[in-house]
Amino acid sequence: MADQAPTATPNIAGQAPEFVDPGTSAGRGFPPKGQPRITGFNRIGLWSLYMKEVKRFLKVQTQTVWAPAVTTLLFLVIFSVAMGRGGREVLGVPFATFVAPGLIMMGMMQNAFANSSFSLLTGKLQGTIIDLLMPPLSEGELMAGIVAAAITRAVMVGGALALAVALWPGVDMMAAHPWAIAWFGLMGATMLALMGLLTSLWAEKFDHAAAVTNFVVAPLSLLSGTFYVLDNLSPAFQAVSRANPFFYMISGFRFGFIGESDIGNTNHAVIVSAVGVGVLNLLLGWITYRIIKSGWKIKS
Repeated sequence: MADQAPTATPNIAGQAPEFVDPGTSAGRGFPPKGQPRITGFNRIGLWSLYMKEVKRFLKVQTQTVWAPAVTTLLFLVIFSVAMGRGGREVLGVPFATFVAPGLIMMGMMQNAFANSSFSLLTGKLQGTIIDLLMPPLSEGELMAGIVAAAITRAVMVGGALALAVALWPGVDMMAAHPWAIAWFGLMGATMLALMGLLTSLWAEKFDHAAAVTNFVVAPLSLLSGTFYVLDNLSPAFQAVSRANPFFYMISGFRFGFIGESDIGNTNHAVIVSAVGVGVLNLLLGWITYRIIKSGWKIKS
């Protein structure tokens, strides 16, 4: 193949043009093929993806933030009226105060799942997933942007719920252990965000995502001790509940508010649970990363 002739590159007025070989990287203005221009951590790309995902659910915040808060508040109204009469106390606090943290955590987790399970699935169905795969983002950055946006939505829903619950008569929103509120709230939102991302990778239509929501997320949320303590269950069902990771998220989050939990009788049991849910999220994150990197159902 014949060599290309050098081309003249215009210079400033009054000076002779410079001749640059088009075969060099300086002539093309790009690095050689296969050599990435963006190396290391793409902060701008990650921030752009994160803001895109946040703005997506904020455009319909009445549906994505405030409606879940109102729906979850109805649970508090119904169960307080049905089970909280006569000054009933659970773990040493009024029933409404006992159930409120569990409802907040349940709302946060369900909305984190809903947010992260939407992005990739919508892209696959509409044929726009290339808009997420083509930008210079690594698999880890793509996962981090979607998960971080889902956590942001969960925190916003939790804040709206906490505000509504605090105004409800008979609920005392104290904070006995702020670290437990922050840690279990973050871990619960992260776990459901990763589960939602895995669901969006697997699902091929909205019915698949809805099936996971209805047959996995909702039952695990409702059967996690949100409305009761484990002592009220038979030993067999207690064992089943302790195998449910949602139980530790909700019970640990409740411990942060009222200082009591049915995880164990000591603070040591709660700390062990905090470490355990952190390890679980690391494992779940690693599995999600490996699946995204393999391109399963998104690049084939």
